Amino acid sequence: MKQRLVVISLDAMGSRDLDDHLDDLPNLRRLVVTGTRVRQVRGIYPTLTYPSHTTIITGQYPSLHGIVNNTKLQPQRQSPDWYWYQRDVKVPTLYDLVRQQHKKTAAFLWPVTAGSKITYNLAEIFPNRIWTNQVLVSLKASSPAFLWRMNQKYGHLRRGIQQPELDDFITACAVDTLVHKKPWLTLIHLVDMDSMRHRYGVRSDEAMAALKRLDARVGKLIDATIAAGTFAETNFAVLGDHYQINVDHMIHLNQAFATKGWLTPTANGTVKNDWHVWAKSCDGCTYIYTRNFADMQTLKGLLAQTEGVAAVHSRAEATERGADPDCQFMVEAQAGYYFTDETGRPTVVEPVDPASLGQPDRYHGVHGYDPDKPDYFTTMVLNGPAIQEHQVIETARLIDEAPTFARLLDVRFPESLPGKALTAAFKEGRHEAK
Repeated sequence: MKQRLVVISLDAMGSRDLDDHLDDLPNLRRLVVTGTRVRQVRGIYPTLTYPSHTTIITGQYPSLHGIVNNTKLQPQRQSPDWYWYQRDVKVPTLYDLVRQQHKKTAAFLWPVTAGSKITYNLAEIFPNRIWTNQVLVSLKASSPAFLWRMNQKYGHLRRGIQQPELDDFITACAVDTLVHKKPWLTLIHLVDMDSMRHRYGVRSDEAMAALKRLDARVGKLIDATIAAGTFAETNFAVLGDHYQINVDHMIHLNQAFATKGWLTPTANGTVKNDWHVWAKSCDGCTYIYTRNFADMQTLKGLLAQTEGVAAVHSRAEATERGADPDCQFMVEAQAGYYFTDETGRPTVVEPVDPASLGQPDRYHGVHGYDPDKPDYFTTMVLNGPAIQEHQVIETARLIDEAPTFARLLDVRFPESLPGKALTAAFKEGRHEAK
């Protein structure tokens, strides 16, 4: 392990962002020109942040690594738990492989790392119980002393979890750590553009302004390795986890199930524990789970006939695509539509009220769709001492990223992975299998 790796995830960055705006992004443009761009990266199903980031550092599909959604299957909770904790990951992670080599690691809001053994960890987590608060849950989930020091130094930069201030805080903490701690593997998750796309739309002025802010943050992170004296031995991977699609209609399948008597809504918006059919949203698609329910033909017919539904996948089809093997169906929305978990709505399908944008479950742009939706690719840029210059790889898959990173770090996953290292990006000497 003679070379370090910095992975910077720009949440919701699509291939189109670099295709159309590279001249406005000086830091990303420099990385592209002097490195290798993987132009179109096919995501995993569902194309959500937590499953995607877990695939990026395990190389496995959600059906195997266990993070099948952003949030857990908890129909009785108004605010279900997210998959915050690494204990839910069922396969080895890149950062654990590096730790086994007795090398320091760092992570900044990288999903599903709470409670991990990352050396310097600021975990992504928030309080969803009335008896706790942000300080307590963060201290429990992160590296406590490290979090305390970072908050003392840079806490003035943030405003709760609001963007763009949160990314400013995270960038400052990561810069400090790259300069003073010199980790061998650093994972950084920046969410500014994803937040703006949810609220204002995929190609909105606000989203494009966030993209330019992200480019400036990438520049600061590169400069940090120069200040640390580690730039010459550091490889960079700047990547997206998914893209987004604009929407204007919501589909509330649980409202339809309530009408059929398959579940019982409660006054607070949850459902009673006697449910037989329940839809668990992934925004652009939704899982359908069943208990003590036999009439699958009626259920499938209802799903297929619902406005805005593009496809209904069986359990076998969902599992083959890498989604949750415990679901009964996986339902895909047409572009322009997305799913919620809600009951108590006036209709099963309703338009999004523009005045409601920014409230929970009210979006202008979403993701979670089938990764084969048109023009829905993410992208990745590689740069550093091990990377070819002036190189373009037209297509790859999200599952190819972990084996690529493992090769760059000279570590090895204990089991074979479905993806392959992108050896076309490597200079001579990195092509040989490790």
